[in-house]
Amino acid sequence: MNQQFHVGGMTCGHCEMAIRRAIHQLDPQAEVKIDRPESLVEVESTQAREALAAAIREEGYTVAE
Repeated sequence: MNQQFHVGGMTCGHCEMAIRRAIHQLDPQAEVKIDRPESLVEVESTQAREALAAAIREEGYTVAE
């Protein structure tokens, strides 16, 4: 399932790496696309939306509902 998240606080490549790593720990098969200027994270995953959002939040970023 393709899901989009508006993520606050992404400012650099390290931020992108942290978000990718968090999502891949939850779902190693997930496809992650990040558009930092738009603060957008697109995830193709079978995991529940809230589980993916929680993984991003645990890294210290905000996720808009």
